[in-house]
Amino acid sequence: MLKNYFKNAWQNLRSHKAYVAMNSIGLAVGIAACLLIFLLIQYETSFDNFHKNKERIYRVVAATKTGDGMNYSKGSAFPVAEGLRTDYPQLEHVARIYGRDNQQITLLNDKANAPQKKFKENVFFAEPEFFDIFNFPFLAGDSKTALSEINTAVITQETAEKYFGDWHTAIGKYIKYDNDKDKVCKVTGVLENIPANTDFPLQVVLSFKTSRGEDGSTDWISQDGSLNTFVVLPKNLSSRQFDNDLKTFAKKYTPAEYTNHGYILQPLSNIHYESEFGTYRGSTFTKALITALSLIGLFLLMIACINFINLATAQAVNRSKEVGIRKVLGSSKKQLIIQFLSETFLITLTSVAIAIVLAVIALPALNNLLQTSLEIQPGFPLIAFLFSIIIITTFLSGFYPAVVLSGFNPIKVLKSKFTSNTAGGLSMRRVLVVFQFTVAQTLIIGTFIVVSQMNFFQNASMGFDKDEIVMVPLPNDSVRLFKADALKTQLLQQAGIKNVSISSFSPMDKASWDGNFKFDNAVKKSDFDPDFKWADADYFKTYNIQFVAGRPYYPADTVNGFVVNELMVKKLGFKKPEDIIGKKITIFDGTMVAPVVGVVKDFNGNSLKKEMKPVVLGSWKLVYRLINIKLQPQHSKQTLATIERLWNNSYPDFIYEYQFLDDKIASFYKQENQLSQLYKIFACIAIFISCLGLYGFVSFMAAQRTKEVGIRKVLGASVISIVYLFSNEFTVLIGFAFLIATPLAYFFMHHWLQNFAYRIDMGVGIFLLTIFISEMIAWLTVAHRAIKAAVANPVTSLRSE
Repeated sequence: MLKNYFKNAWQNLRSHKAYVAMNSIGLAVGIAACLLIFLLIQYETSFDNFHKNKERIYRVVAATKTGDGMNYSKGSAFPVAEGLRTDYPQLEHVARIYGRDNQQITLLNDKANAPQKKFKENVFFAEPEFFDIFNFPFLAGDSKTALSEINTAVITQETAEKYFGDWHTAIGKYIKYDNDKDKVCKVTGVLENIPANTDFPLQVVLSFKTSRGEDGSTDWISQDGSLNTFVVLPKNLSSRQFDNDLKTFAKKYTPAEYTNHGYILQPLSNIHYESEFGTYRGSTFTKALITALSLIGLFLLMIACINFINLATAQAVNRSKEVGIRKVLGSSKKQLIIQFLSETFLITLTSVAIAIVLAVIALPALNNLLQTSLEIQPGFPLIAFLFSIIIITTFLSGFYPAVVLSGFNPIKVLKSKFTSNTAGGLSMRRVLVVFQFTVAQTLIIGTFIVVSQMNFFQNASMGFDKDEIVMVPLPNDSVRLFKADALKTQLLQQAGIKNVSISSFSPMDKASWDGNFKFDNAVKKSDFDPDFKWADADYFKTYNIQFVAGRPYYPADTVNGFVVNELMVKKLGFKKPEDIIGKKITIFDGTMVAPVVGVVKDFNGNSLKKEMKPVVLGSWKLVYRLINIKLQPQHSKQTLATIERLWNNSYPDFIYEYQFLDDKIASFYKQENQLSQLYKIFACIAIFISCLGLYGFVSFMAAQRTKEVGIRKVLGASVISIVYLFSNEFTVLIGFAFLIATPLAYFFMHHWLQNFAYRIDMGVGIFLLTIFISEMIAWLTVAHRAIKAAVANPVTSLRSE
């Protein structure tokens, strides 16, 4: 019996090829978009869930109470791990890992005169227990002892093959970290290649003991964001209980004046989603974003199903006599519903096959856009998803048309008295069209707002000059600063270079040096932590940072004066910038004291997603890590080549690299820019599918009003008036959808914009542009069908009368 249903369904579909093609395309595009979103969400929710004890792994993160609220950091003080081991022996494992981006690794060649190969890598220092906590399999070496000694290294298979050709030969070879003769490390282990779905992008892992001189092992105050401390709780200890233990722990080891410093546990399962803490990958994927993408996928599937319904009911007129004959010959309503659902199932099955092909074609572009490694891998999750899509889509798309078609009165149909009133469902189709365009217009408004916010980020005034600035990192060797002054002098002599400064950070930087201070000889430290930026005296003219009071500090290797921004002045309670000049700032427990000598205009020291911070600038040559080079306008490639040549002459043992400041600033909004492109694609898909549904709706209207159009033409109606007859209907429907979409989009996008400290205003222009675009696209969609109905010969439509 079931075979007969499918056989009849196949024959019916073959006789309506245009209808099948239009339905299949609409469904396939919607399902393909839904499938890609599913793959993305599956990927983002799979991060680090392959570790054996993932439910009991926690990161110990810093939570500091300030006058502006709570500040969180993924880092902890260096002695925290040792303290936890001593005070809480019941913890199954405790381990530290310390990450350093873009560090130089030099291969030590066996041949004396052979050139040494140099690479830039993400380097980590880890304790042996790290590999007891996290299950990164070893191909060679012992995970328990590989990092137990000083100057030992573990590298991944990919890295080993890059260094030595064959990873089997890597054990026993030597690599040098950061060109430091005291950090020549022996390779003692090779890891399997690290999967893409982890927040630990390991390439080179050195033993934690090798980080001597960088570990600050006795400093309980400084919280280094590069240092993560992980623990594995025993099964009988909850995270809530241990959070209470950490309060006692912090009070025990933190000096009395730092009672605002504390620690809490962050579950491994939350690390990938919580942006306030961050990851070693440098990005997170919030649960709110996962929810938003899930809803977009659901709505795209729904409007694809609605598109099917509109086209199916439009086709109902052409199949009315077929239904009448089937009923006369004894077919029951149940049999007819099963018959039409069988047709829907076959169309859905075809659409899913096409959707898979479309997804495979689109996947490389999506991976390139999001810089992910999504794959369509056969497995239970994918099969379950596709099976669910087939079943849900079949019933969502097919049930209502099947009920409508099976409900035709055979007598009226066979007497050619079938009208729109007989078919029914016109109001339902109007509702469905309104829903489609509500979703489409909501996505359009949302896309416009996201793009406008990204344009605001790119064009907003930062308070400093970001154009034509090249930043070149300095090596970490002991003589770098002596050579840096000579290099600066050489650079300033070049015709294409306007200014040069040496500093710890650029004005706008992801890295920061937040610290406490005492002001004007106060006994207690301040209740807020400014952002300290260390730079030479030429920093201000290089970046064109404007003074509102005082002067720059004098050129020196150590602090002789501080320059603060206007916000710092306000936070300290001064009304005029001049009033703070001469007041002393004390840091590092009194070891560094100097007066405020100048006040500069406020500038953004971090992403515009965050509030501006108070800034303190001073000279401290010991911590400089960056050369900032202001190029002349219309600089040539020759200028960049000259910079590279001079740098290589100064530091021949190190790899040269540079970055333009505007590129660095753009990287702050990388994820938002990626998602804005994704939203554009989804909005276009929603419009495309909605227009197919609209075409079906107009086709239904044209079929139902054929005789009406004929009579109107006989009575003298013009083509324009006939086109208006059809166009007026959907124009009103799209307008009504806009009235629903506007408050919805405003609500969701207003909530999204709250994530940014500096944001655009949602002006009325965005909404007016949306309705204009929607109406124009809709008119273009139905123009062909409406004009075809308007120019049809009325004799043909009235012949049966």
